[in-house]
Amino acid sequence: MPPRTDSRRRMLDAAAELFRAQGYHATGLNQLVAQGGAPKGSMYFHFPGGKEQLAAEAMREAAGRVLEQLRAAAQGAPDAATAIALVIDALADELVATGFRSGCPLASVALDASAQSEPIAAACGEGYRSWRDAIAALLHRHGVAEEPAAALATVTLAAIEGGLLLARTDRDVRPLRQVRDHLVSVINSGSAESKERP
Repeated sequence: MPPRTDSRRRMLDAAAELFRAQGYHATGLNQLVAQGGAPKGSMYFHFPGGKEQLAAEAMREAAGRVLEQLRAAAQGAPDAATAIALVIDALADELVATGFRSGCPLASVALDASAQSEPIAAACGEGYRSWRDAIAALLHRHGVAEEPAAALATVTLAAIEGGLLLARTDRDVRPLRQVRDHLVSVINSGSAESKERP
């Protein structure tokens, strides 16, 4: 793996931010280089595969940051529903802070480029699976049986993704808040049902 130099880090951070807000195809190399604050030659030094490699690595890093956020919420929350609510609230706050430009860190690129790029599709797929697995583990740890936890994790992630998209489109976090409230109710019900089973 290449060294984590400052210029490489700046390029990854710039790419994650631009791709998240604009998508893959609308983000040009010159914009990536300018926002990353590095000469164009250094981009190809750090990312010999060019924009595609940069995007794939930026998606992995962005997914990892959300995963850390989810794990931190899980550690500090008394139950699964509270942890999920905390993550959704953080996403809503970030959406408002960016003027509704930055939704899910993977969605724009996944929709825009994964059909044409296997490395990007793989990076986005790994990110979504890591989130789903973390949610399933959180649910299971708080009393939901393993198989229902996996299914509920898929529903939870899909609902959050949809809520982010609607909130970004509407420029209003109410859809995301509604998703949060509904998921809290569903997760609490699922935990209670699992505990009642012999």
